[in-house]
Amino acid sequence: MNYVSLFDIRVPAVLLRIDRNPFHHGTLGAVRSLGRAGVEVHLVADSAGSPVRGSRFVRRMHPPPPPGASAHDIAAVLRRVAGRVRRPAVLVPMDDASAIAVGRMRDDLSPLYLLPDVPAGLPERVADKAELAAVCAAADVPHPVTLVPDSPARAAAAARELGLPLVAKWSRPWLLPPGSGLRSTMVLHSAREARELYLRSAEAGSRLLLQAHLPPGPNGDWFVHGYADRSGTVRAGGSGRKRRAWPRGAGLTAVGCWTPNPQVQALAERLTDALGYRGIFDLDFRRCAATGRYHLLDFNPRPGAQFRLFADSAGLDVVRALHLDLTDRPLPDGAPLPGREFVVENYAPLAALRPAPGGRELAWHARDDLAPGRALWTLWGGHVARRLLARLADGGTGPAGTAPTGTAPTGTAPIGTAPAGTAPSTGVSAASPAPPVSPVPSASPGPAGSPVPPVSSASDVSDVSDDSDDEKASTC
Repeated sequence: MNYVSLFDIRVPAVLLRIDRNPFHHGTLGAVRSLGRAGVEVHLVADSAGSPVRGSRFVRRMHPPPPPGASAHDIAAVLRRVAGRVRRPAVLVPMDDASAIAVGRMRDDLSPLYLLPDVPAGLPERVADKAELAAVCAAADVPHPVTLVPDSPARAAAAARELGLPLVAKWSRPWLLPPGSGLRSTMVLHSAREARELYLRSAEAGSRLLLQAHLPPGPNGDWFVHGYADRSGTVRAGGSGRKRRAWPRGAGLTAVGCWTPNPQVQALAERLTDALGYRGIFDLDFRRCAATGRYHLLDFNPRPGAQFRLFADSAGLDVVRALHLDLTDRPLPDGAPLPGREFVVENYAPLAALRPAPGGRELAWHARDDLAPGRALWTLWGGHVARRLLARLADGGTGPAGTAPTGTAPTGTAPIGTAPAGTAPSTGVSAASPAPPVSPVPSASPGPAGSPVPPVSSASDVSDVSDDSDDEKASTC
């Protein structure tokens, strides 16, 4: 169906992504969603080695800010883009760093772009994992017990206090330097590992958080996507269950299913209402098997990579809701589509071939936009091969992240506890293996009417990981 008449197509959209992950499928989803609606789409992102650049729905690619750019540098890039677009556009940040920078520079950017009226500093506050613990405590939303050590000795003591294994997170994962081997989240198995990881705090650029570990279980991982409109009402989106993650039990949603869950939906709306949040959000939850309570693990102030899962019967998703609301157009009243699936083919190729009675959308392959899906397998195969060769050159060592280098700042203190009766939890697993590898194929029809790739017999390679496969780099 064609929904062009709903949109003010005189208003273009500018998508901004700062991270250098070439396989961020959420960016392609946003390009296609708005482009299919007749909106002119400009993309500010690193397109080198990315299938997204081949999409027929991209009007123009623009160079992104350089790595490590300040908020003022990012604003300067956006002003140059606005000069080329020549009329106000809806700005859609696609990663945490972009959302935070836009939040900081909102007043400077608002004459050039249409933006949600989000409170100053709020995107940065909720994206910071240390701040999120306090936010959840104030709103009575369950959150893992979190300790922030202020010395190597206290990191080791916190590990013993929380129990092993435990989870280590960097409070601002978007600051992790590329190529450092540091990951946003790791599972630690000894107090020594906690101490040694703390010594890399200066390199990581933010505080180390330690949390009690709740192992992943069946039907335990959930997410809620939505758009809080100018009145604060949550529109579009819904609740979904993570059927498969990459890395397993920890990372991005490789297979997700639209599954109504009033409990997590109510928690999400309680939190966004308490914060006065406006705009697109993606919240990740884990259910504690012992208590049955859902714990908030992440608050992402931008679209989740699998946001297209929640395209309803009227074609409305959170990105379309943003454009309609900011251009003063009414949002259509579509019906939810429970059972609908979203599959990321390069992480779950077999799932792309199985029957999907509730409907399915693939991350990369689409009949009305063939080039990205065709390009994926050549680019992905080269990406995996380079990583394997690099690992072999390093002697097959595992991911970095625990070797002590340098010293860390002091002065942080324990923060946050779960609300009364809440069991400690977290949402990660150990260091990730390599992604599935498939040969370079020609697309063939899949069961849901979209072309999908043939599947190779290789599903796991070895313990190979890099920033592109990190949950925060890829966007859960």
